[in-house]
Amino acid sequence: MKPEKYFFKDDGSIPNNKLPLLLYKNAFSERGGSGAEWLEHHFLENNWRNSWRNGVFSYHHYHSNTHEVLGVYSGSALLQLGGEKGEKLEVTAGDIIVIPAGVGHKNLGGEDFHIVGAYPDGMEHDMNYGKESERPKADENIAEVPLPGTDPLLGKEGLPKIWAEVDR
Repeated sequence: MKPEKYFFKDDGSIPNNKLPLLLYKNAFSERGGSGAEWLEHHFLENNWRNSWRNGVFSYHHYHSNTHEVLGVYSGSALLQLGGEKGEKLEVTAGDIIVIPAGVGHKNLGGEDFHIVGAYPDGMEHDMNYGKESERPKADENIAEVPLPGTDPLLGKEGLPKIWAEVDR
């Protein structure tokens, strides 16, 4: 399974990342509560831990100290990724989105939209909102975030090879 790749440039408020956001469309078949459990178990097996269930905030935000994975187990939503100048992507149950540190994300609206989120090595995330006062510390944090050793869906395949090819 090959993910769709999306690259986002610093837009002045959201720093984004040279690493591409990865979108695995229709990556798993379980839905509802069993889909959430499948995601939690699968992410944990691939060392993406500290999982939670919820949605995506309705305002631009990003994490400067860790990458993040979102697995959609119910419904659909239109997400704005990469800040105001980024991409608007429809995601639906079965999709998995891997968001590099610094990449902005925002929920523009959805229906019965529920996700499981997790972080490589169980990292704790910070919250940034695109404020001028967050930089340059956020840029320094993003540069220090290590590449994960595994892909949350594919293990040793996928992300480690894709991101290793990017000149950071």
